[in-house]
Amino acid sequence: MIKAVRGMQDLQPNKKARFRRIEDQARKILGQYGYEEVGLPILETTGLFQRLVGGATDIVEKEMYTFLDRNEESLTLRPEGTAGLVRFVNEHGLAFNQTQKYWYCGPMFRYERPQKGRYRQFDQIGVECIGLAGPDIDAEVLLLSARLWESLGIADKVALELNTLGNVESRRAFSSGLVEYLTPFAAELDADSQRRLTTNPMRILDSKAPKTQEILANAPVLADYLDDESRQHFDGLCAILDAVGIAYQVNPRIVRGLDYYNRTVFEWVTTTLGSQGTVCGGGRYDGLVEQLGGKPTPCVGFALGLDRLALMFEDEATPSKVIDVYGVSVGEPAKIQLIRLAETLRSELGLAIEVHHGAGKLKSQMKRADSSGAQIALLLGEDELNEHSLSVRELRGEGGQVRVPQAEIVEYLRARFS
Repeated sequence: MIKAVRGMQDLQPNKKARFRRIEDQARKILGQYGYEEVGLPILETTGLFQRLVGGATDIVEKEMYTFLDRNEESLTLRPEGTAGLVRFVNEHGLAFNQTQKYWYCGPMFRYERPQKGRYRQFDQIGVECIGLAGPDIDAEVLLLSARLWESLGIADKVALELNTLGNVESRRAFSSGLVEYLTPFAAELDADSQRRLTTNPMRILDSKAPKTQEILANAPVLADYLDDESRQHFDGLCAILDAVGIAYQVNPRIVRGLDYYNRTVFEWVTTTLGSQGTVCGGGRYDGLVEQLGGKPTPCVGFALGLDRLALMFEDEATPSKVIDVYGVSVGEPAKIQLIRLAETLRSELGLAIEVHHGAGKLKSQMKRADSSGAQIALLLGEDELNEHSLSVRELRGEGGQVRVPQAEIVEYLRARFS
């Protein structure tokens, strides 16, 4: 038996329905804020991620799915979406002196140890705003994400954590101070942190190793190295969030796992998923367009993980399909007539109609009708065929069964489902 590649999950109908529920709510809310959906390639040139994500990040060093195509060009399955979006706006001339609000949805790929809520192929929704520099747009992406949690009924299960990384000079000075502080403890750090001490010191703040966290307790904090403009930007963001009533906690340990962030960074976290507690994260990446040869352009955005969010609805009944009407027939002539009628009803009323196919006695067909979740069943047998009528049976509640002339069935169902 050939099985799915390790870490690549199959989405059965009930889980896909939870994904669709999140996507549908996101599409509605993002539309309310003026964001347009775009489609981006799953494959990009490897150099895009090496340049924008950062050569010293775990993603580029250890996690990318990279291969040579038949033209010996190095390609990579996208490990995240922002780099591709920046390439998109740069390539099509959509960045300079323009404001663009985009979102996208689809699979990302990282070679990681598979576990609950963490897969090698995983789905994300990405939201990006290009061309606005103020804290007000940072606040907007947080407001719309908060509105999404509210619409999904999980607002009480997630919390917002904020930090600011300052500008390039701020981070460089902070990294130097952090290395100076940690070097005497190098032998006591976990293996990843020892490696990061010389490649990407700020990522050590992400370490979950207890001993490393104990050492970091007295480490310098980036807030002490902030430039004045970044501090004012962060204060402005916090003032807006306070004014609109969005609760948050400042967490100086948030640095995110990508090199391109500056100033605002944030995470929406939950305690309901164990170690996989971050369901959404993002921030500012004002230097990325310029890194691809474009003009300096401010940008902000975030990505949310559908896989982790879907886990929060595991205990809820999310129907994988919605059927209005289930069609039951007895005999081949009746079945042909029912199929033709179902097509008419779909066209006239837009109803979701499932017709029973294959063999089956009336009793077994009615069991299928009931288990389908349909509101009513349409029965067409020999008597109904001779009388040019249909039997309409209510499957939910106490409506019983009535006989309706076929010529009147469209109007009958229009009134029934109005």
